[in-house]
Amino acid sequence: MKAKNIIHWTLMGAIALTLGSCHVTKKEKTVEHPKKIVATTVDGKTLLNRVSENAVTAKFITSKLKFSVKVGDQNLTLTGNLKMKRDDVIRMQLMAFGFVEAGRVEFTKDYVLIIDRINKQYMRVPYQRLDFLRNTGLDFEAIQALFWDELFMPKATMETQTAGTMSTNLDEADAIISYDRDNMSYRWMADKEDGRIKMANILYKNRFRGNSQLNWDYEDFKQFDNKLFPTTMLATLTLPKKTINFGIVLSYLDKETNWETRTNVSDKYREVNAEEMLRRFMAL
Repeated sequence: MKAKNIIHWTLMGAIALTLGSCHVTKKEKTVEHPKKIVATTVDGKTLLNRVSENAVTAKFITSKLKFSVKVGDQNLTLTGNLKMKRDDVIRMQLMAFGFVEAGRVEFTKDYVLIIDRINKQYMRVPYQRLDFLRNTGLDFEAIQALFWDELFMPKATMETQTAGTMSTNLDEADAIISYDRDNMSYRWMADKEDGRIKMANILYKNRFRGNSQLNWDYEDFKQFDNKLFPTTMLATLTLPKKTINFGIVLSYLDKETNWETRTNVSDKYREVNAEEMLRRFMAL
């Protein structure tokens, strides 16, 4: 496969993750993670306190990145950089041949930006314009929680004014934290001793179109900011007709602050819509 097509294919994979993982309907801040999340039992509250205490408190997380995507028998791995500023932006820069930026994926509170530098095109779209994302009840804060290995409360609870209550099951080897609402199911698996989240699972049930599920595993925890932070994240997005596997491996964790938190797109780039980019990816 030619290098140009490889890079484009990778960016389409990143878009599929975008379409499966986020939702915003308004600009106001959602429930904080996980400070305002409460449990139904005393033991559950103790566990959630441990999870909260395990969260990294740094304002910035930056790292070298190895990003992989697999669809069917097609595999691809690229290097790059991950730069995150809490409550502001998550950015993945993907490199071709190890030194040329081929594209980037940028999550902000208001939109998702995908830049394909090889083909000089980009997509900038508010979360709420993507139908699937509206159904998931997820937003920027939820995506941030997935990248930062934290709990989150779905946006839908703010819109319906329902209480943010989670249930906990401490009978297994690892604790299971769960939250259910309408056709959505959220599960987290956490270490009962230190509160490290090992897995997050979001299931969207649709009896007409089929179920969609995002599973996010955390591995290889290392010391960072006086806490344990996962340096390997494995995500599986299961759609009715396709399964997409993503891998994120971090190295040289740091708290770099000297970088612009917003990307300016050159007027030489052509803007395309989400439907066009997704259609290309799903046709692979």
